[in-house]
This record gives sequence, structure tokens and C-alpha cells, in this order.
Amino acid sequence: MLNAKKANLISYLQELGRAAVAFSGGVDSTFLLKAAYETLGENTMAIIGRTASSPAHEIAEAEEFCRLLGVRYIIKDADQLSIPGFAENPPERCYICKKTLFTIFLETAHAEGFPYVMDGTNADDTGDYRPGMRALAELGIKSPLMEAGLTKADIRELSKEYGLPTWDKPSFACLATRLPYGETITEEKLRLIERAEVKLMELGFRQMRVRIHGAIARIEVERPDFAKLIEKADEINSFFKELGFTYVTMDLAGFKSGSMNLTLK
Repeated sequence: MLNAKKANLISYLQELGRAAVAFSGGVDSTFLLKAAYETLGENTMAIIGRTASSPAHEIAEAEEFCRLLGVRYIIKDADQLSIPGFAENPPERCYICKKTLFTIFLETAHAEGFPYVMDGTNADDTGDYRPGMRALAELGIKSPLMEAGLTKADIRELSKEYGLPTWDKPSFACLATRLPYGETITEEKLRLIERAEVKLMELGFRQMRVRIHGAIARIEVERPDFAKLIEKADEINSFFKELGFTYVTMDLAGFKSGSMNLTLK
């Protein structure tokens, strides 16, 4: 079954012939870029979007992968916080952002002679609240992984076969997802979240989030990491207080991707 999905992916890429990959450096887009480059060679390129909600370490890792792979890439800066409606952080925030960002990607790709832009949406991404997918559909963005029926587990397995360093990389959404809908997004808040999460990474936590609710930091880690979080509680609490948080809490439900969407139900 997995080999059939992989064959479907290669066939889909061959039909496109020439396309750019919207590249974040995450599990899905890394695998897509690798597969596209192996299939299309110089008929593919990467476009990396640099925005206020993009952690610096993710941009650096994306650039490094492109260099190691040998694929051509372009970094496009986008003033995310000036996009009308984005900073207000409505439930449609992801749609608003992706519509603008992928319009920039399309313009960039077309200017470079690439008729299509592809993204890393996979077959599992239809199960959650993802308004950004509507923007991709409206713009005609191609999603080869979804079209081939590849799930996140499939992509991790194939990434391991390819020897990609991202095969077991934790999922990492944009930093704006750490704020409750309706709370204004600012540069200061995004950098605060970034510094807090980098601290947790330095302490050895891999799959985690720091959600902020005003002066409260709510830390999500996977349940097996609960004991380690408690063990490091004093150091974490002290650092987060220095950042300006009044309260630092641990979410007893553990890590959950998209947990802010629970407020919409």
C-alpha cells in the first residue's frame, strides 16, 4: 500500500513537470521537496516564507536543508502583522494569512518560470479545523501528498527510508497558534513564545507548545515528559517569570496539536 502511494506521488509530480515547493522545513514539506527534487531535478525549487510567526531556528534549518540537498531556494519576507485582519486573530486567521502568503509564493514562482506551487498538506490534514486549506484551494495550490493519499505516518516512514533528518521531527505549527482566537497578535508576544519554547527545547523537550493566555503561560508536553517537566519546574518557572509571565502552568491533558481549536467547539 505504501509503495503504491509513493508511486502515485511520483506520477503526480511527473504530470506537473515543473513546480515550486512552499517549504517550511517541517516533516511534510521536507519529504515533498526531497521527492520533487529527485523526480524533477532542476524543474523544482523551494520558496521559504519568512514571517513574524516563523521561529528563526526553523528558517535556519530550512535553508540548511536546501543547501545540503542542492536545490535552489528563495526566501520571501512577508509583513504578516500588516495583513488586514490577521493581527486581530479571528478564527479565520489561517485563511487570511495563507491567502496572502501563497499569493506571494505564486507570484514568485511564476516570475521564476514555475507554473505551479505545491504545499505539504497530507491526507490527515482534513480531520481538523484548517481554514487555510480553503485559501490553498482558491489559489490552485497543488497538494501532492494529499492527492497520493499519504498520511503523516506514511510520510515519516518514507522520510526514514530516504534518510531525511526530519523523519522523527516533532510537528511545529506557526507561533500564532499559541494564542487564543481573539487575542491580538503582536511581534512582542510572538518573540516571547519563541524564547519560551527555545528554552524548553534546550532542556530536552521535543514535542511541546507554550500557549499564552494573557499573563499565563500554559505548557503542553507529551505525557511521558510530565515527570521531566516537574523535575525542571523551578528552572522553567524562573525563566518564564523573567520573560514576564505572572503564572506558569502545566496542561494536564498533555500536548495536543491544534488545542486552541477546542474553543471553537
